[in-house]
Amino acid sequence: MSESQPATPTLEKDPGTVPPAPAEGSGRFWSPRRVPAAVVALLLLAGAGLLLYDIAAVRAHHPAMHWRRALAGQLAERPLDDPWVLTGAAVAVALGLWLIALAVTPGLRGLLPMRRPHPEVRAALGRDAAALLLRDRVMDVSGIRSARVRMSRTKADVRAVAHFRDLDDVRADLDTVLTDAIRGLGLTRPPRLSLHVSRPGRKG
Repeated sequence: MSESQPATPTLEKDPGTVPPAPAEGSGRFWSPRRVPAAVVALLLLAGAGLLLYDIAAVRAHHPAMHWRRALAGQLAERPLDDPWVLTGAAVAVALGLWLIALAVTPGLRGLLPMRRPHPEVRAALGRDAAALLLRDRVMDVSGIRSARVRMSRTKADVRAVAHFRDLDDVRADLDTVLTDAIRGLGLTRPPRLSLHVSRPGRKG
């Protein structure tokens, strides 16, 4: 008769001790673009309605509208290399490219995507808010008289004016402070820091 093997203890993981998933990027936020969509829809609706009305009138043995007869005559008589034909084609191509660009680009360039601590959460930081935060951090550095910060998706352009202390010391302090501040913004793609320090009345 064989001896029974001792039961292997089963360890259950405490949900509170499970390490959080690594943060991921939020990705660009897409603009709804209601105004361009509404304008295009209204123009297409008006054009289609006018054309259908004219076709129905012709089917009812009424003469076609003057604009359609004139347009058909112009298209039949003018060659393809006519300036007006080329201009109309260029305008149509430009409008088509503009609509394609609106369809495939996210828009909302004023929002900087932030890291996602949880999959259900998406967040973004406005450029103006990020620039204001960085400017406040710059003004906390000793020796700074004024500062101007411009934020883009790829660069933080900081221009500061120092009225005392050595410029190299001020620049070193600003570099440390701003590097920590940019990291603390929690952005998916932290912008590159461009720092310029100068004296009053001089360009850095």
